[in-house]
Amino acid sequence: MDTSTPRTGTTALRARWHASAIAAGASGDPAPYADRLLAAWAEPQRRYHTTAHLADVLERIDVLAPYAADPAAVELAAWFHDAVYRPDRSENEERSAVMAERALPELGIDADRTAEVARLVRLTVTHDPAPGDADGEVLCDADLAVLAADPEAYAAYAAAVRAEYGFVPDDAFRAGRAAVLRQLLALPRLFRTPYGTAHWEAPARANLAAELAGLA
Repeated sequence: MDTSTPRTGTTALRARWHASAIAAGASGDPAPYADRLLAAWAEPQRRYHTTAHLADVLERIDVLAPYAADPAAVELAAWFHDAVYRPDRSENEERSAVMAERALPELGIDADRTAEVARLVRLTVTHDPAPGDADGEVLCDADLAVLAADPEAYAAYAAAVRAEYGFVPDDAFRAGRAAVLRQLLALPRLFRTPYGTAHWEAPARANLAAELAGLA
């Protein structure tokens, strides 16, 4: 039995993928690509980087779309940004970008938009878009908005991340996670869009600081 919510269920996500592909100029049938993408996002090693995360990012892109130069490219990038995900590997974003570079031309997406999608996927390695990179700002803010969740949801996010790295011993995980949190807190801005700055910056910093204190 499918226990997913309407927001994250495969029917809703298939419809969203179809709309995303058509909006981006697809000339081929989007359905087979939905099968491949949703299968990838449902792989068993995932605890946080799941279809729920994908649905969350897509919802946040809806909020941030007015700031994007090419909303269709940003939305396709969301679909591909964690399409390849192995928590014990460091090349996930690159492999996800290559997947987009192969799939989108087959679907009939033009070369310029395909290149933009792949660029955006690669940008999620650092979440550090250059000044004026409107599409990069929207995707990165949408991806990081989980950091601004209410405390209960943030705790669930942190627990899911820990579960993905279940193969890492506790001491090593705490040290690595603390380093990531300190790096994020040291950034002058976590969010680049006006909406992200106004609505997500302060609660995200509070969550990061609380998690860091708990690790200590």
